[in-house]
Amino acid sequence: MRTDTTSAASAIFAANRAQGTVTFDVHQVEGVTRRRHLHESGSLRVRFPSPEAEGLSAVFVNTAGGIAGGDRFDIDIAVGEGSRLAVTTAAAEKIYRAQGPAAQVNIALKAAAGAHLAWLPQETILFDRARVSRRIDIDLADGASLLLCEIVVFGRAAMGERMLSGEFVDRWRMRRGGRLVFAETVRLGGDIGEKLKQPAIANGGVAIGTALIVPGDEALVERIRELSKSFGDEVGISSWNGFAMARFCAQDAARLRADMMAVLGRASGSALPRLWLN
Repeated sequence: MRTDTTSAASAIFAANRAQGTVTFDVHQVEGVTRRRHLHESGSLRVRFPSPEAEGLSAVFVNTAGGIAGGDRFDIDIAVGEGSRLAVTTAAAEKIYRAQGPAAQVNIALKAAAGAHLAWLPQETILFDRARVSRRIDIDLADGASLLLCEIVVFGRAAMGERMLSGEFVDRWRMRRGGRLVFAETVRLGGDIGEKLKQPAIANGGVAIGTALIVPGDEALVERIRELSKSFGDEVGISSWNGFAMARFCAQDAARLRADMMAVLGRASGSALPRLWLN
C-alpha cells in the first residue's frame, strides 16, 4: 500500500511540474534583423518588441510565475550571419524551494560569423531550499561577438529572507570557431548560507554576477577598470583567450545590478534593454 501511495504521489508531482521550451533563430533581411523560425511549448514564451534600429529584441516570459523543483526549461537561440539580437527577461526569475528533484534550465546560444548576441536576463533569485541545475552552452563562429551577463541572488535580503540551504549548479561552456575557450562549473550545496559567509567563497555576499564579453582584450579591461572607484562591492576583471570577463560579489543585490549596468554600458556601444531601466 505504501509503495502504491508513493507512486501515486510521484505521478501527481510529475504531472504538476512546469515545462517550457523556446527555440528560435533570426537572420538578416536587407540589413535588418528579423525573426525566422520560432517554436514555443509549455509555460515559456518569447515576445519581440518593436525593433531598435537594425537589431532585434526578444523578451522571455515565464507564465508559470517562477521555477520550482522538478520543472524544466530549455532555450535554444541561433543568430544568423550579420544579425544583431538582444535578449532579456520580463522580470527577475524566481527559483522556489524544491521538495524533490532539482529544477533544470538548459540554454544554448549560437552566433554565426559577423553576428552579435546580447544575452542580458534580469536577476535569478534563489529562495531558501531551492535546488536548480543550469547549463549554458555558447557556440560562437569566428567573427561573432557576444555580450552576456548573469546575476544570481541568494535570497531577497530586502524582504528579510536568506537562502540557508539548497543546491545551485551552474555549468558554462563556450566555444569559438569550434574550439573550447571557456569552461566552468559552480557547485554550491548543503548549508549554502554558511558557505557564503566564508572569505574564500563570498565573504558574506548575497549576490554574484558575471559579465562575459567577446571579443575582449586588455584595452577593454582597462576601460572597465576606470569605473572601479564607483563599484560598491568586490569585482575582478580580466581577459584571456580573446574574451574579457568581469565578476562581482556583493552584499547588496541592487548595488550589484547598478555596477553591472555600468560595466555593460562601457563594454558595448548599444543601449541596455528598456526593461533593465525600469
